[in-house]
Amino acid sequence: MPSGCGADDVGATVVASRSGWRCCPVRVHVHIAPWLRDPEQGKPEGEIFVKGGNSGGVEGRIGFLPRIGVRLMAVDPFAELLRHLRRSANRTQDEQAGAINAASGRATMTRREVNRYENGANVPTDHTLGSIALACGVPLEPLLREAKAARARRREKNKAEAEDLDDVKRRTLLGGAVIGAAAAAEPWGRLAYALSKGSKIDPMSAGVLIDHAARLHIDELSESALNLQARVEAHLDAITAALPRAGTHERALTIAAGETAALAGWVAWDLGEHDKATSYYGVTAECAKKAGHPPLRALALGYASYGAPTPSKALEMLSQAAQDVRGRGNATAAAWALGRYAEEAAQSGDDVGALRALEQARFAYDFADPTSEQAWVRFVTPYRMDSLTLSVYGELKRQELTATADSAVERLGGELPDSGVVVLGDLASALLRGGDVDRGTYVAHQFAAAAESKPNTMGRQRAQAIAAGLPDTEHDLASHLLTFATV
Repeated sequence: MPSGCGADDVGATVVASRSGWRCCPVRVHVHIAPWLRDPEQGKPEGEIFVKGGNSGGVEGRIGFLPRIGVRLMAVDPFAELLRHLRRSANRTQDEQAGAINAASGRATMTRREVNRYENGANVPTDHTLGSIALACGVPLEPLLREAKAARARRREKNKAEAEDLDDVKRRTLLGGAVIGAAAAAEPWGRLAYALSKGSKIDPMSAGVLIDHAARLHIDELSESALNLQARVEAHLDAITAALPRAGTHERALTIAAGETAALAGWVAWDLGEHDKATSYYGVTAECAKKAGHPPLRALALGYASYGAPTPSKALEMLSQAAQDVRGRGNATAAAWALGRYAEEAAQSGDDVGALRALEQARFAYDFADPTSEQAWVRFVTPYRMDSLTLSVYGELKRQELTATADSAVERLGGELPDSGVVVLGDLASALLRGGDVDRGTYVAHQFAAAAESKPNTMGRQRAQAIAAGLPDTEHDLASHLLTFATV
């Protein structure tokens, strides 16, 4: 800590630079909820926004705690507010999760989710905020107001990141501002610098584009379609800009472009933009043809099958997808394509075909290694395979459903993984279709809470299916799920 800056220097900016730390005065505006004031001194606990100077400084936030000191953090004010609420209740994150569960009457909150809230990685839903307010003994209305502001900041941040990425592409393609050597030290800077000079993409920059395409498929498990769409489309623009000068990386970048386009289509379909989704799937198929990579077409067909006009058309698409992923190195993709075929066959009343395809899918997954195959197969986790199996057994009302449900719940463990929402959704639907209404309704309540706290691109579809299978006595839950599915 620099000399001259102490815990009482509320009106000060701490700047980290290459030469060390320095302290300088700054005008500060702090908005503090009334229940966060120090009861002994009457001083507020809160956050002060600080911005670095012109000499290589950084910007961040100083968390000011009376009589304790100053710590440099880059956390959203609302996230810090939630942290203060927990600490003022003298709870650990585990204990906070337990208190929220006690307030809601549902055992769906975990320490991990509390941590995500307090790190700014996620903003609680209004429903969850009601439980937090009750657990912490604070009024709900201010929390709702601050959460709304936090969501607005997240949208602006996502929009700014997309615009920044698009600006890199635009300036490069139009031969605009020259990017200096300092900017070229960063991956996106190297890419823009290479394009502006008319040179080939270097291996590291190509690797960044390809790795980011893979990462988006993983993020799809834990982000809503609305949050994901701008990032996916911006990345597709970046790869598109790079392709004309890809050189020896052309095939790899073409595949990455196709994987990103397929995800863009899936996100668009989830948001109700069906024509846009179809166009993206068509682009994916073109990339597969150009790169000579059939598994990429399988990805487009698998996604597009959810919106097929008829069950027979969906089965036709999935049959071709399964053909496209035959051979070594495609076990995970084959497991997904065959599992989807089994799901559609079961819904079409083809019991024999569904069970045969499901057995083939599970056999293929025994040889799967999602981390070393195509980037897009990362979402085909053991949890996803559980959900496909549950969907088939529930539709066919198989006696294996109970044992499979128990196994799936055991695999989920105490902390719900990112892809666990899909499992809960398929489990609830399967139990309701299989006739176990009481257990299916209980899981449906768990799904409703989890889908709001862990939004992803599969939640809305599951919500509609579950609502249709609930008994008349669960009218409120059904209405809630239908509302969630259409928002």
